[in-house]
Amino acid sequence: MNITLASTSIPPLAANPPNAKAVVKNEKAARDFEAMLLTPVLDALQKTFAGGSEGAKTPGASDYRQMGSEALAQAIAARGGIGIAQLILRHLQPPKVSGGS
Repeated sequence: MNITLASTSIPPLAANPPNAKAVVKNEKAARDFEAMLLTPVLDALQKTFAGGSEGAKTPGASDYRQMGSEALAQAIAARGGIGIAQLILRHLQPPKVSGGS
């Protein structure tokens, strides 16, 4: 008689620490913060390259430009950004204590 057990997809305990939700929350906060810092930089770049174009005088053009800059900043930050999020996450990690006995 052959009994097959369904494999479970539960990761080992080491791969799923008890504070996994806090880690995910910190990662999202760090990415969002990096996107907030990138938005004005990208917006200024877009203004510089647009120059004095006629489309800039259209009502609502600045709002759409700002929304585009925010979306681009979020996309850049979600894919690793320029390293600000990693620095923040490194700073939030608990200090490693050597076990000198």
